[in-house]
Amino acid sequence: MPLPKSISCHSTSKTLMPAFVEVDHVDRVFPLPDGGQYIAIKNIKLEVKQGEFISLVGHSGCGKSTLLNILAGLDRATQGGIVLEGREVTDPGPDRMMVFQNYSLLPWRTVRQNVALAVDRVFDNASKAERSEIVEHHIKMVNLQQAADKHPHELSGGMKQRVAIARALAIRPKVLLLDEPFGALDALTRGNLQEQLMQICQENNVTAVMVTHDVDEALLLSDRVVMMTNGPSAKIGQILEVPIPRPRKRLEMVNHPLYYSLRNEIIDFLNQQKRLKKRKASAPAIIAGNGLEKINLELGFIPLTDCAPLVVAQEKGFFKEQGLDQVTLSREPSWKAITEGVSSKRLDAAQMVTGMPLAMTMGLTNAPVSVITPMVLSRNGNAITISKAIYDQGVRSLEDFKVYIDRTPKNTLGMVHPASMHNLLLRYWLASGGVDPDEDVNIMRLPPAQMVSNLKAGNIDGYCVGEPWNQRAVQENLGVVMATDTELWAGHPEKMLGMREDWANAYPNTAQALIRALLKACEYCDDRRNREEISNLLSQPHYVGTEAKHIRSGFIDAYSKGTGAEPQTMLDFNQFYVNQANYPNPLEGLWILTQLARWDLAPFPKNRVELLERVYRTDLFDRAIATLGWPGVEPSHEPFALFDQVYFDPNDPLNYLKKFSICREVRVEEVQLGNAVAAVS
Repeated sequence: MPLPKSISCHSTSKTLMPAFVEVDHVDRVFPLPDGGQYIAIKNIKLEVKQGEFISLVGHSGCGKSTLLNILAGLDRATQGGIVLEGREVTDPGPDRMMVFQNYSLLPWRTVRQNVALAVDRVFDNASKAERSEIVEHHIKMVNLQQAADKHPHELSGGMKQRVAIARALAIRPKVLLLDEPFGALDALTRGNLQEQLMQICQENNVTAVMVTHDVDEALLLSDRVVMMTNGPSAKIGQILEVPIPRPRKRLEMVNHPLYYSLRNEIIDFLNQQKRLKKRKASAPAIIAGNGLEKINLELGFIPLTDCAPLVVAQEKGFFKEQGLDQVTLSREPSWKAITEGVSSKRLDAAQMVTGMPLAMTMGLTNAPVSVITPMVLSRNGNAITISKAIYDQGVRSLEDFKVYIDRTPKNTLGMVHPASMHNLLLRYWLASGGVDPDEDVNIMRLPPAQMVSNLKAGNIDGYCVGEPWNQRAVQENLGVVMATDTELWAGHPEKMLGMREDWANAYPNTAQALIRALLKACEYCDDRRNREEISNLLSQPHYVGTEAKHIRSGFIDAYSKGTGAEPQTMLDFNQFYVNQANYPNPLEGLWILTQLARWDLAPFPKNRVELLERVYRTDLFDRAIATLGWPGVEPSHEPFALFDQVYFDPNDPLNYLKKFSICREVRVEEVQLGNAVAAVS
């Protein structure tokens, strides 16, 4: 019997605002004298809302100015294009105005005449009085009335740049483009002019895109910071939201609880790109040895307690024992960076949230990349935390939280990735109590390490995240744990080993060595006699980088929820090996697919069997444990239920979705999986 195209539960729809500026898959390729090509930027896709301020940051040669020139119409994309308010940008025009670093003023004209030159050209149909009024208004806007009749050589650098900004704004462009506008100014002048530009943009709802090398400048001015990878073939590596409220003051920004975590995230990205460039210049791409196709691996992880298997495999020599002599663990700032790293082949493999291999293969957030998972790295380890201020208002349960939300709307909760168990369990928990996670609250995506600072700043009212970030909030008296995931779904898969399918096929022996090393590390992690040592390893700055006391709760000691009750002993809160923990069970992946469809994060795939077999590589897991001499795994195929006792039957997943009163309309579609590839031998 054919599957229905959709099934309906309780559903709502959201209206999406169209982009004001759309950068649509832009490439720029320059011909070389020898007949070759230099690819400056590759597949740049960016949407800018009206009134938004965007900064482009990255190392020299990453294509920032190239992209800005294409936006201005001063250059043309080789592939793709720019759309402004629904119309393609093909050449320069007054709807976009550029401010350069070198002022670009005519030396024989006064301030007034330089501004008037642009106004007279664009508003040639206006009367002389009207044009004069526009000129004077914008000179006043940048506080240059007393210098209006002076020539450029009579002005300071800061004053010259203010003239350039006034000239740009005077023609009332739809988009203001700024190429290192303050780079040539001294620190004091630069700071004053930054605040002036920020005020002008806010008061006039100016849409702006700025190129800068200054991290602090980007944070001060921007709504979002777009970070570019190294060239050639530079692309967008990460986009950082700057949720610090406006108006902003330069000297007050550093006191905001989010400031340093945001700044560190940009600096971490830039340092990562610097290290990558250095490694590419100094080392061969692939080093073979020990019977393996590749022994120099770059593995990504996020600073969380459950990155322990990767840390243990490195520190206790399990990688080297399996012939992987040159393994580098790359501490990534966010799950977005993990996605980018694996997609771009910067990372050979990585720790991933449970649904990420499926999400990447289906193309949920970016272009589809076929990613496989041959093992589970950890189970459990998460909690749902709310702010202490809400708890102090009498919220002790989900039912209380529902009453609070009804009484106090506009609550925001944090999670780390759309396809993570953090997001899916948080939504499941809320919906079980009658709270619609899309209508009754706002769910925000944040990197794990930013949860506590956002809670402290009042930007979020709670979150679901892994440790040590719940215990950090409890121990700093900022939050209270409402539920641990052992209470919601004990033994759920939490972190997976993820790698590109083509990588695993190119390096089959290396892939097996990596799996074996991590299996042995997981076994080591679940020997509780080793937990004290592992806690000290994790607390080091280049791993989790927090005090060991934040890691101990649940990992070694009894778990404290911050309610004043006696801490609870939970031996399985962090589970790495026991109870067949490492088996990548496709049926658990099927449950994830139902929840992605439930919240309209993805269609439910008609070809789910093919998708799950492609992603969940039980054959690689079986081969690794056989080589280690470990017993085989016989997973259960029986229906199971979470805390609410709603049973999931893997033979009838669509009927499972019909059991929920809070659910979006479920789309059932064929998912494109790309070309079939040979299995790893």
